[in-house]
Amino acid sequence: MDTSERDFETTVVAVLTGIAPGSLVRERGVSYGDPPLRFVERPYTQYDRALGLDPGALFDFLYTTQPQTWAKLQQQHGEALAKERFLKRLVKEIATRGTLDILRKGVVDMGCSFSLAYFRPETGLNAEHQRRYRANLLSVTRQVRYSLKNENSLDLVLFLNGLPIITAELKNPLKQQTVEHAVRQYRQQRDPKEPLFALGRCLAHFAVDTDLVYMATHLRGKTTVFLPFNQGRDNGAGNPDNPNGFKTAYLWEEVWQPDSLLEIIDHFVQHVPVKDAQGKPTGAKRLIFPRYHQLEVVRRLIGHTRAMGAGQNYLIQHSAGSGKSNSIAWLCYRLAGLHDANDARVFDSIVVITDRRVLDKQLRDTVSSFEQVKGLVKAIEANKAQELAQALEVGRAIIITTLQTFPFVVQKIGTLPGKRFAIVVDEAHSSQSGEGSKALKQVLATASLETAAQDEAPEEDQQDAVNTAVETAMRQRQRLPNLSFFAWTATPKGKTLELFGVRRPDGSYAPFHLYSMRQAIQEGFILDVLQNYTTFKVYFNLHKRIEDDPQYDKPKALALLKAYADLHEHAIRTKTVIMVEHFHAQVRHRIGGQAKAMVVTRSRLHAVRYKQAFDRYLQERGYPYRALVAFSGAVRDPDTQLEFTETEMNGVPESQTAETFKQAPYRFLIVAEKFQTGFDQPLLHTMYVDKKLSGVNAVQTLSRLNRIHPEKEDTFVLDLANDAEEIQEAFQPFYQAAVLSEGTDPNKLYDLQRILEEYRLYTRDEVAAFAQIYFARTGKQEQLHPILNPVVDRYIQRSAEEQADFRTHLRDYVRLYAFLAQVITFVDADLEKLYQWARHLVRKLPVTRDELPVEITENVNMASYRIQQTSTGEIKLLDEDGALQPISDLGTGRPTGESMAPLSAILAYLNEHFGTAFSDADKVGYFADDMERRLSAQAGLGRALDPTINPSPETRRLAFDSFFGDALEDMIDANFDIYKKIVDDADFGTLFRAFMFDRIEQGLRGGAMSSLK
Repeated sequence: MDTSERDFETTVVAVLTGIAPGSLVRERGVSYGDPPLRFVERPYTQYDRALGLDPGALFDFLYTTQPQTWAKLQQQHGEALAKERFLKRLVKEIATRGTLDILRKGVVDMGCSFSLAYFRPETGLNAEHQRRYRANLLSVTRQVRYSLKNENSLDLVLFLNGLPIITAELKNPLKQQTVEHAVRQYRQQRDPKEPLFALGRCLAHFAVDTDLVYMATHLRGKTTVFLPFNQGRDNGAGNPDNPNGFKTAYLWEEVWQPDSLLEIIDHFVQHVPVKDAQGKPTGAKRLIFPRYHQLEVVRRLIGHTRAMGAGQNYLIQHSAGSGKSNSIAWLCYRLAGLHDANDARVFDSIVVITDRRVLDKQLRDTVSSFEQVKGLVKAIEANKAQELAQALEVGRAIIITTLQTFPFVVQKIGTLPGKRFAIVVDEAHSSQSGEGSKALKQVLATASLETAAQDEAPEEDQQDAVNTAVETAMRQRQRLPNLSFFAWTATPKGKTLELFGVRRPDGSYAPFHLYSMRQAIQEGFILDVLQNYTTFKVYFNLHKRIEDDPQYDKPKALALLKAYADLHEHAIRTKTVIMVEHFHAQVRHRIGGQAKAMVVTRSRLHAVRYKQAFDRYLQERGYPYRALVAFSGAVRDPDTQLEFTETEMNGVPESQTAETFKQAPYRFLIVAEKFQTGFDQPLLHTMYVDKKLSGVNAVQTLSRLNRIHPEKEDTFVLDLANDAEEIQEAFQPFYQAAVLSEGTDPNKLYDLQRILEEYRLYTRDEVAAFAQIYFARTGKQEQLHPILNPVVDRYIQRSAEEQADFRTHLRDYVRLYAFLAQVITFVDADLEKLYQWARHLVRKLPVTRDELPVEITENVNMASYRIQQTSTGEIKLLDEDGALQPISDLGTGRPTGESMAPLSAILAYLNEHFGTAFSDADKVGYFADDMERRLSAQAGLGRALDPTINPSPETRRLAFDSFFGDALEDMIDANFDIYKKIVDDADFGTLFRAFMFDRIEQGLRGGAMSSLK
C-alpha cells in the first residue's frame, strides 16, 4: 500500500478533477452545481515562473469566452505581439490591484475590456450569463516549480482561468510529517519576494495534513500567521472523524470545489484597509479569506432562507473571537442579492440593528468595507427617523441603524405589507454608555450612601441587543410574516433561545449554528480568562457604638451596613494596596511591559472613591502608572458633598476615555457599569473584581480580558467578591452550545391572572370596558383614565406589602404575556385584554420609594478588617452543552418572615457571616488607617510638620505628639482594646507613635496629604 505524500496528493487531485467521487460525496451527498464544474489537471511545465501564471489556460479561456474582443486587441497590437503585450499589461495590473480585483473587474488593454472570470448570476433568467459562468476554466497543477532562482516546488496550485488563486502544502502523518511541518515550510522555505507569494497574488495558502488544515493569506516569512481552517470536533478544535476517508476531505470535496471557490471569490474574499492603534488607515491593505465556520454559517443561513423564504427566525451562537462582524457583513450582502427558486428577490431590504446610540463603528465600517457596488449600504443614526423611513420605502439594500430606532423600524415595516425585510440583530453590547436600565441613574447624581447601596443590589437581568429587540418585536411579529430575524449572540438567554432557536424533537431549543467559546479558546482566537483565577474573601467586624438598641428593617439594614463596610475608606485603601502592589509585582512586565488592568466596582460611588485611592497610593509609592475612571452622569459623595464626573476626574472628555486608556502611562481603568461589555483592548491582561457577578453579566465582564495580542500569553483575575464556584456556574452554559431544556408553560399566564383577581382590586367587567375603548377605532385616551382611576384608588388603600405584591405580579404578567404572545399557538382574547389593561395600569400605580435606614451607619464602628485568599488556579469547565431553564414560577420576590430586628441582632448576624478570627495585626492595621484619616482632618498639622517652616526634627516630633494625643483620645470608642494597649504598654505605645509619625511625614513628602497644609 502506498502511504506516501504523493499518494495523498493524487487522492486530492482525483476528487478535484472528478476521477474519484470522494468520501464525503458518498457519506453526506455533498455536491455543487448541476452538473458541478470540475478542475482539469495541467502539467507544471505550463506554469510561467516569470509571469506567475499559466498563459495557456488564460488564453484558452479568453479565446472561448471573448473571441471578438481578442480579435480587436490583435488589431491594436498586431497579431504577433498581442499575447506578449497583453501578458505584460495583465501582470502589471495584478501587481498593482491584486488578483481578486482583476477577477472581479477584469482588465482593459488598448480600449479592449476583458473579463478574467464569470461568477454565478443570482438568477437563472439570463441563459448567456449561465453559459459564461460554465466557461470558467479551473485547473490544478502538481509540484509547481515557481522560482527562477531554484527548483523548489509547491505540492498543489489551483488556478482560475490561468491565474493562481490557491496554493497548498500537503503532509502525511503516516510519514511523520504533519500540518506543522507544512506551516514551517511556508514560513522558512517560501520566499515572500517570489511573485507567486506576494500579497494579493494568491488568495490563500493552505497547510494540510490528513487531520488538520491551517490557512494564511499573506506570507511574511517567520512571522506569517496561519489560522485554523477546521470544522470543529465536539464543539472544540479539530475535525470530526470521516468513516470513509481523511478528516480533511471537506477541504477538497467541499471548499475547493469549483462552484464553491467561485462563490468564495465573488462574495467572501475581501481586501480591507489596515488601521493603526488609533483606528486611522495606514494606507496598507490586508486580505481576508473566510474561516470555515464563517463560510458554513453564511451558506447554511442562505440555503435555508432560499428554501423557506421570509418569516423565519434564526439564532446564531458565536463566541468572541469568531469574527462575527465579518460574518454579519457577508450574510448581509448575500441576503441583499438572494433570490428564491422562482428567481424572485427574497428581501427588499436588509436592516442591521446594533445596540449603540452611536452606531457601532466597527460593524458599520466592516459592512461598508465589503461593499463592491457603491450605494448599497446606508448608515442611519438614532435621530434620523425620516431618513430611515425613506430608506425603507425605497428599498435600500442594506440599512444599518441603532436599537433605539427599532420600534420605528417595526412600525414602518407594518405599513409596507408588500415588502419583505431581513432584520439582522447584532449583540454588540454598549461599551461607552451605561446600561439602558440605568438611564435614570445616569441623569441623576448619587445623593447618598443609600443610593450607592441600591446601586449594589442585584439587578434584573440586563438585556443584550438580541433580547431587547425580541421584547420590542414579539408583539408585532405574528402580524408581520414578511420579516425574518437573524440574531447573533455569544450568550443566548433562555428567552432568546425559545423565540429564535431551533425546536428539537424532545421539546428543547438550540441555536441554528454554533461556534463555541471552547472552540475559540482551543483554536487560539481568544484566551481562557478562567485559566488563572484567584479569589479573596473580605472579613470585617462592626461594633455598636450606642447604648440603645433600636429596631431596623433587617434586609434593608444588612444591605446598608454591607455597603458601609465596602465603601469604608479603610476597605477601599486596603483593596487598592492589594491591587496596585499585585500589578506592580506580577503584571506590569506582561505583554512586553504594556499590560493594563481593569478594576470592576460595585457602584459609581465606589468607582469615585477607588479613583481617589488609586491616585493617592500611586503618588505615595512613586509608581509611574496612572488610573482612569469610567462611570455615567454625576456622583455626589455623601461624606464630602462634593460632586464628581468622569470628565472632571480624568481631565479628558468622557468621549476620549477609551482612546486615552490606550496611552502608555494609563495602566488602570476603574469602571462602574461601563466598558464591561463590548470593550476591545488587547493589552488588558488583569481584572480586579470588586462586584458580584452572575450569569451573562459575569461572562461578558470577564471576557474583556480574552482578546489576543502577539505578546499576550495569559490573563489573570483577582476576585474580591465572587467564589470560584459562582463563576464556573456562570460560564458553563455558554462554554459549548446553550440549550433551553423546554419551552415556557403558557398556563403560567392563567396562574397569574387568578392571583391578580384574588387581590379584588378590579373586576373583569372593568378590564372588558377598558378593552372595548382601547381596541375601538374611535376610542380616545381620555376615556381610559376614568376606568383605571378607581383601581388606583383601591390600590392606595391597601398596605405597603400588598401594594408591592400586587405591583410585582402585575409586572410579571405584562412581561410574561409580552413574551408568550410570540410563541403560544392559541388565541385567548381575555388574556390580551388583561395585558393591555395591566400594562397601562402599572404606569399609573404610585410607587412609594423604599427608604433605607441611613442613620444606622452613625450608630456603628468598624472594628476589624481582613482580606484573605480563598482559592487560586484554573476554574475548569465541563465539556458539555449548557442547560438553560425556562421562565420559572413568578412571585413577589419579597422576603418572608419577620423583617424588623434590633441593631445588636443585625450586627451579630452580619459579623457571623462576614467575620473571622481577627488577629491583633488586623485590628492595629485598621486602627492606624483610621488614625491617619483623623490626623489628616486636623488643621495645622501640615504646617507643624513642614521642614521649611519647622526645620528641627525634635520640634516636629513634639508637635506631632500633641496632635497624636488628641486623635488617640477621640478614638477611645473606635477600638478600646487597641487604645488600651497603646496607653498601658509603653513600648508598644512608643513604637506605634513613631510608626504614625513616619507614615504621616512620608505622606507629606509624597504630596498625598497636601490637604493637611
